[in-house]
Amino acid sequence: MSRARAARRLATAAAYGGGGLGLLGGSLYAVMKAQAAWARRLIGNATIAPPVADGVYGADLPGEPLRLLVAGDSSAAGYGLSDPWDTPPALLASGLSHIAGRPVEVTSTARVGAQSSHLDAQLERGLAGRPHVAVIVVGVNDVTHTVRPSESVRLLEAAVRRVLDAGTQVVVGTCPDLGSIQPVAQPLRELARRWSRRLAAAQTIATVEAGGRSVSLGALLGPQFRLAPGELFGPDRFHPSVAGYASMVAALLPSVASAAGVWDEDDAEDPTEPGGLVLPVSFAAAEAAVLDGTEVAAARVGGRERGPRGRWAQLQHRVRRPVPPTVGRGSAR
Repeated sequence: MSRARAARRLATAAAYGGGGLGLLGGSLYAVMKAQAAWARRLIGNATIAPPVADGVYGADLPGEPLRLLVAGDSSAAGYGLSDPWDTPPALLASGLSHIAGRPVEVTSTARVGAQSSHLDAQLERGLAGRPHVAVIVVGVNDVTHTVRPSESVRLLEAAVRRVLDAGTQVVVGTCPDLGSIQPVAQPLRELARRWSRRLAAAQTIATVEAGGRSVSLGALLGPQFRLAPGELFGPDRFHPSVAGYASMVAALLPSVASAAGVWDEDDAEDPTEPGGLVLPVSFAAAEAAVLDGTEVAAARVGGRERGPRGRWAQLQHRVRRPVPPTVGRGSAR
Protein backbone atom coordinates (compact mmCIF):
# COMPACT_ATOMS: atom_id res chain seq x y z
CA MET A 1 0.00 0.00 0.00
CA SER A 2 1.38 3.46 -0.92
CA ARG A 3 2.08 6.03 1.79
CA ALA A 4 -0.54 8.35 0.28
CA ARG A 5 -3.20 5.65 0.27
CA ALA A 6 -2.35 4.51 3.80
CA ALA A 7 -2.47 8.08 5.10
CA ARG A 8 -5.78 8.74 3.36
CA ARG A 9 -7.26 5.56 4.82
CA LEU A 10 -6.08 6.53 8.28
CA ALA A 11 -7.47 10.06 7.99
CA THR A 12 -10.77 8.70 6.70
CA ALA A 13 -10.93 6.21 9.58
CA ALA A 14 -10.46 9.10 11.98
CA ALA A 15 -13.25 11.07 10.37
CA TYR A 16 -15.71 8.18 10.47
CA GLY A 17 -14.66 6.51 13.69
CA GLY A 18 -12.68 3.60 12.26
CA GLY A 19 -10.26 1.64 14.38
CA GLY A 20 -7.17 2.48 12.40
CA LEU A 21 -5.55 -0.95 12.76
CA GLY A 22 -4.98 -1.06 9.02
CA LEU A 23 -1.94 1.13 9.55
CA LEU A 24 0.16 -1.84 10.61
CA GLY A 25 -2.22 -4.75 10.88
CA GLY A 26 -3.63 -6.33 14.04
CA SER A 27 -0.72 -8.70 14.72
CA LEU A 28 1.93 -6.03 14.23
CA TYR A 29 -0.08 -3.67 16.41
CA ALA A 30 0.18 -6.25 19.23
CA VAL A 31 3.96 -6.49 18.74
CA MET A 32 4.22 -2.72 18.70
CA LYS A 33 2.22 -2.41 21.91
CA ALA A 34 4.39 -4.91 23.79
CA GLN A 35 7.71 -3.52 22.58
CA ALA A 36 6.65 0.10 23.12
CA ALA A 37 6.03 -0.69 26.79
CA TRP A 38 9.52 -2.18 27.00
CA ALA A 39 11.04 0.88 25.27
CA ARG A 40 9.30 3.28 27.68
CA ARG A 41 10.84 1.41 30.62
CA LEU A 42 14.26 1.59 28.97
CA ILE A 43 14.04 5.32 28.22
CA GLY A 44 12.53 6.12 31.61
CA ASN A 45 10.15 8.81 32.79
CA ALA A 46 10.77 12.54 32.84
CA THR A 47 12.04 13.69 36.22
CA ILE A 48 12.53 17.44 35.75
CA ALA A 49 10.05 19.79 34.10
CA PRO A 50 11.39 22.05 31.32
CA PRO A 51 12.13 25.66 32.32
CA VAL A 52 9.34 28.20 31.91
CA ALA A 53 9.92 30.48 28.93
CA ASP A 54 6.67 32.47 28.96
CA GLY A 55 7.10 36.20 28.53
CA VAL A 56 7.64 39.03 26.04
CA TYR A 57 10.64 38.77 23.71
CA GLY A 58 12.02 41.79 21.90
CA ALA A 59 10.27 44.06 24.40
CA ASP A 60 12.39 47.04 23.32
CA LEU A 61 11.02 46.86 19.76
CA PRO A 62 8.17 49.13 18.65
CA GLY A 63 4.57 48.02 18.20
CA GLU A 64 2.06 45.87 20.00
CA PRO A 65 3.28 42.33 20.75
CA LEU A 66 2.33 39.45 18.54
CA ARG A 67 0.87 36.74 20.76
CA LEU A 68 2.18 33.20 20.26
CA LEU A 69 0.84 30.01 21.84
CA VAL A 70 2.88 26.80 21.94
CA ALA A 71 1.05 23.57 22.79
CA GLY A 72 1.83 19.87 22.65
CA ASP A 73 4.34 17.47 24.15
CA SER A 74 7.93 17.48 25.43
CA SER A 75 9.26 18.38 21.98
CA ALA A 76 7.29 21.62 22.15
CA ALA A 77 8.14 22.27 25.80
CA GLY A 78 11.89 21.54 25.56
CA TYR A 79 12.34 18.60 27.91
CA GLY A 80 15.95 18.05 28.99
CA LEU A 81 16.94 21.71 28.74
CA SER A 82 18.03 23.77 31.73
CA ASP A 83 18.09 27.27 30.25
CA PRO A 84 14.69 28.79 29.35
CA TRP A 85 16.33 30.73 26.51
CA ASP A 86 17.09 27.44 24.71
CA THR A 87 13.52 26.08 24.75
CA PRO A 88 11.40 25.95 21.58
CA PRO A 89 8.88 28.54 22.91
CA ALA A 90 11.71 31.01 23.58
CA LEU A 91 13.46 30.33 20.27
CA LEU A 92 10.20 30.62 18.31
CA ALA A 93 9.25 33.87 20.07
CA SER A 94 12.72 35.36 19.63
CA GLY A 95 12.94 34.33 15.98
CA LEU A 96 9.43 35.61 15.21
CA SER A 97 10.28 38.91 16.92
CA HIS A 98 13.43 39.19 14.82
CA ILE A 99 11.50 38.60 11.57
CA ALA A 100 8.53 40.81 12.49
CA GLY A 101 10.54 43.63 14.02
CA ARG A 102 8.13 43.82 16.93
CA PRO A 103 7.71 42.20 20.34
CA VAL A 104 6.33 38.69 20.68
CA GLU A 105 4.54 37.45 23.79
CA VAL A 106 4.72 33.68 24.12
CA THR A 107 2.64 31.38 26.29
CA SER A 108 3.45 27.68 26.45
CA THR A 109 0.94 25.10 27.63
CA ALA A 110 3.01 22.19 26.27
CA ARG A 111 3.68 19.42 28.78
CA VAL A 112 6.08 16.51 28.99
CA GLY A 113 4.27 13.25 28.25
CA ALA A 114 1.32 14.94 26.56
CA GLN A 115 -0.67 13.05 23.96
CA SER A 116 -3.20 14.34 21.46
CA SER A 117 -5.90 13.73 24.06
CA HIS A 118 -4.35 16.47 26.22
CA LEU A 119 -4.61 19.19 23.59
CA ASP A 120 -8.15 20.19 24.53
CA ALA A 121 -7.15 21.13 28.08
CA GLN A 122 -4.01 22.90 26.85
CA LEU A 123 -6.00 24.97 24.38
CA GLU A 124 -8.64 25.79 26.98
CA ARG A 125 -5.96 27.67 28.89
CA GLY A 126 -3.86 28.92 26.00
CA LEU A 127 -6.62 30.39 23.84
CA ALA A 128 -7.81 32.55 26.73
CA GLY A 129 -4.94 34.90 25.85
CA ARG A 130 -6.29 35.37 22.29
CA PRO A 131 -3.05 34.42 20.49
CA HIS A 132 -2.45 35.46 16.91
CA VAL A 133 -0.65 32.20 16.08
CA ALA A 134 -0.58 28.78 17.72
CA VAL A 135 2.07 26.09 17.21
CA ILE A 136 1.16 22.49 18.03
CA VAL A 137 3.76 19.70 18.15
CA VAL A 138 2.34 16.33 19.17
CA GLY A 139 2.35 12.66 18.21
CA VAL A 140 5.45 11.03 19.69
CA ASN A 141 3.70 9.92 22.88
CA ASP A 142 0.71 8.68 20.90
CA VAL A 143 3.11 6.33 19.10
CA THR A 144 5.03 5.20 22.18
CA HIS A 145 1.76 4.62 24.09
CA THR A 146 0.24 2.90 21.02
CA VAL A 147 -2.79 5.15 20.85
CA ARG A 148 -4.98 4.15 17.93
CA PRO A 149 -3.71 6.29 15.03
CA SER A 150 -7.23 7.19 13.91
CA GLU A 151 -7.95 8.49 17.41
CA SER A 152 -4.77 10.58 17.41
CA VAL A 153 -5.68 12.14 14.09
CA ARG A 154 -9.29 12.81 15.11
CA LEU A 155 -8.17 14.62 18.25
CA LEU A 156 -5.61 16.70 16.38
CA GLU A 157 -8.11 17.75 13.74
CA ALA A 158 -10.56 18.81 16.47
CA ALA A 159 -7.79 20.85 18.09
CA VAL A 160 -6.90 22.60 14.83
CA ARG A 161 -10.53 23.47 14.18
CA ARG A 162 -10.88 24.82 17.70
CA VAL A 163 -7.86 27.09 17.27
CA LEU A 164 -9.09 28.40 13.92
CA ASP A 165 -12.60 28.94 15.27
CA ALA A 166 -11.02 31.17 17.93
CA GLY A 167 -9.59 33.40 15.18
CA THR A 168 -6.02 32.12 15.62
CA GLN A 169 -3.77 30.85 12.83
CA VAL A 170 -2.26 27.43 13.49
CA VAL A 171 0.91 25.59 12.47
CA VAL A 172 1.21 21.88 13.30
CA GLY A 173 4.60 20.20 13.57
CA THR A 174 3.90 16.61 12.61
CA CYS A 175 5.14 13.50 14.39
CA PRO A 176 8.90 12.99 13.91
CA ASP A 177 10.40 9.88 12.37
CA LEU A 178 10.96 7.62 15.37
CA GLY A 179 13.04 5.10 13.48
CA SER A 180 16.31 6.46 14.81
CA ILE A 181 15.68 6.31 18.56
CA GLN A 182 18.88 4.72 19.82
CA PRO A 183 17.58 2.83 22.88
CA VAL A 184 15.01 1.03 20.71
CA ALA A 185 15.95 -2.23 19.00
CA GLN A 186 14.40 -4.01 16.05
CA PRO A 187 11.65 -4.81 15.20
CA LEU A 188 10.21 -1.90 17.17
CA ARG A 189 12.49 0.59 15.45
CA GLU A 190 11.19 -0.24 11.99
CA LEU A 191 7.60 -0.44 13.22
CA ALA A 192 8.00 2.93 14.91
CA ARG A 193 9.37 4.40 11.68
CA ARG A 194 6.42 3.12 9.65
CA TRP A 195 3.89 4.12 12.28
CA SER A 196 5.30 7.63 12.84
CA ARG A 197 5.67 8.43 9.14
CA ARG A 198 2.14 7.38 8.30
CA LEU A 199 0.81 9.16 11.37
CA ALA A 200 2.67 12.30 10.24
CA ALA A 201 1.09 12.05 6.80
CA ALA A 202 -2.37 11.56 8.29
CA GLN A 203 -1.78 14.51 10.65
CA THR A 204 -0.99 16.63 7.60
CA ILE A 205 -4.18 15.60 5.85
CA ALA A 206 -6.27 16.31 8.93
CA THR A 207 -4.59 19.69 9.50
CA VAL A 208 -5.04 20.87 5.92
CA GLU A 209 -8.62 19.61 5.75
CA ALA A 210 -9.35 21.61 8.91
CA GLY A 211 -7.82 24.76 7.39
CA GLY A 212 -4.40 24.87 9.06
CA ARG A 213 -0.90 24.32 7.77
CA SER A 214 1.56 21.60 8.73
CA VAL A 215 5.34 21.33 8.79
CA SER A 216 7.03 17.93 8.65
CA LEU A 217 9.51 17.31 11.46
CA GLY A 218 11.04 14.11 10.19
CA ALA A 219 14.53 15.42 10.98
CA LEU A 220 13.64 16.07 14.62
CA LEU A 221 14.49 12.42 15.28
CA GLY A 222 15.29 11.42 11.73
CA PRO A 223 18.23 11.30 9.27
CA GLN A 224 20.18 14.23 10.75
CA PHE A 225 19.97 12.62 14.17
CA ARG A 226 21.15 9.26 12.86
CA LEU A 227 24.20 10.97 11.35
CA ALA A 228 25.04 13.03 14.45
CA PRO A 229 23.44 11.35 17.47
CA GLY A 230 25.97 12.68 19.93
CA GLU A 231 25.26 16.26 18.87
CA LEU A 232 21.51 16.27 18.30
CA PHE A 233 20.23 13.80 20.92
CA GLY A 234 20.12 14.64 24.61
CA PRO A 235 21.45 12.46 27.45
CA ASP A 236 18.44 10.10 27.39
CA ARG A 237 19.09 9.41 23.67
CA PHE A 238 15.39 10.03 23.01
CA HIS A 239 14.80 13.76 23.37
CA PRO A 240 16.74 16.32 21.32
CA SER A 241 19.72 18.31 22.58
CA VAL A 242 19.95 22.11 22.42
CA ALA A 243 21.10 21.82 18.80
CA GLY A 244 18.31 19.36 18.07
CA TYR A 245 15.61 21.68 19.36
CA ALA A 246 17.14 24.56 17.39
CA SER A 247 16.92 22.41 14.25
CA MET A 248 13.20 21.84 14.91
CA VAL A 249 12.57 25.56 15.43
CA ALA A 250 14.45 26.42 12.23
CA ALA A 251 12.03 24.18 10.32
CA LEU A 252 8.93 25.65 11.98
CA LEU A 253 9.83 29.34 12.12
CA PRO A 254 9.28 30.33 8.46
CA SER A 255 5.78 28.83 8.48
CA VAL A 256 4.98 30.44 11.83
CA ALA A 257 6.09 33.81 10.44
CA SER A 258 4.00 33.26 7.33
CA ALA A 259 0.96 32.38 9.42
CA ALA A 260 1.52 35.58 11.42
CA GLY A 261 1.64 37.59 8.19
CA VAL A 262 5.22 38.79 8.66
CA TRP A 263 7.10 36.52 6.25
CA ASP A 264 8.44 37.98 3.00
CA GLU A 265 6.63 35.75 0.52
CA ASP A 266 8.87 37.00 -2.30
CA ASP A 267 11.68 35.08 -0.59
CA ALA A 268 9.50 32.15 0.44
CA GLU A 269 11.00 29.28 -1.50
CA ASP A 270 14.30 27.50 -1.04
CA PRO A 271 15.85 27.53 -4.55
CA THR A 272 17.61 24.24 -3.82
CA GLU A 273 14.27 22.42 -3.35
CA PRO A 274 11.38 21.85 -5.79
CA GLY A 275 8.81 24.14 -4.13
CA GLY A 276 5.33 25.31 -5.02
CA LEU A 277 4.16 21.84 -6.06
CA VAL A 278 0.36 21.37 -5.87
CA LEU A 279 -0.95 17.82 -5.36
CA PRO A 280 -3.99 16.09 -3.89
CA VAL A 281 -3.59 16.42 -0.14
CA SER A 282 -2.93 12.72 0.48
CA PHE A 283 -0.03 12.72 -2.02
CA ALA A 284 1.31 16.00 -0.65
CA ALA A 285 1.18 14.57 2.88
CA ALA A 286 3.05 11.41 1.89
CA GLU A 287 5.73 13.49 0.17
CA ALA A 288 6.13 15.80 3.16
CA ALA A 289 6.38 12.93 5.65
CA VAL A 290 9.77 11.92 4.24
CA LEU A 291 11.07 15.41 3.42
CA ASP A 292 11.61 17.34 6.62
CA GLY A 293 10.74 21.01 6.90
CA THR A 294 8.10 20.85 4.18
CA GLU A 295 5.04 23.02 4.71
CA VAL A 296 1.69 21.76 3.41
CA ALA A 297 -1.31 24.09 3.16
CA ALA A 298 -4.57 24.23 1.26
CA ALA A 299 -4.45 25.43 -2.36
CA ARG A 300 -6.76 26.07 -5.30
CA VAL A 301 -6.51 24.79 -8.85
CA GLY A 302 -8.62 26.56 -11.43
CA GLY A 303 -10.41 28.35 -8.60
CA ARG A 304 -11.45 25.05 -7.01
CA GLU A 305 -10.42 23.70 -3.60
CA ARG A 306 -10.97 20.07 -4.57
CA GLY A 307 -10.15 17.81 -7.47
CA PRO A 308 -11.02 14.20 -8.33
CA ARG A 309 -8.77 12.92 -5.51
CA GLY A 310 -9.74 15.38 -2.81
CA ARG A 311 -8.54 18.75 -1.55
CA TRP A 312 -5.64 20.40 -3.33
CA ALA A 313 -2.57 21.15 -1.23
CA GLN A 314 0.66 23.00 -1.91
CA LEU A 315 4.09 21.93 -0.72
CA GLN A 316 6.56 24.68 0.10
CA HIS A 317 10.20 24.46 1.12
CA ARG A 318 10.75 27.80 2.76
CA VAL A 319 14.21 29.24 3.19
CA ARG A 320 15.49 28.38 6.66
CA ARG A 321 17.19 31.23 8.44
CA PRO A 322 19.56 30.65 11.34
CA VAL A 323 17.70 30.94 14.63
CA PRO A 324 18.87 34.26 16.07
CA PRO A 325 20.15 34.52 19.63
CA THR A 326 17.29 34.81 22.08
CA VAL A 327 16.41 38.46 22.60
CA GLY A 328 15.68 39.68 26.11
CA ARG A 329 12.39 39.03 27.78
CA GLY A 330 10.58 42.08 29.02
CA SER A 331 8.40 40.09 31.39
CA ALA A 332 7.84 36.55 32.55
CA ARG A 333 5.07 34.59 34.19
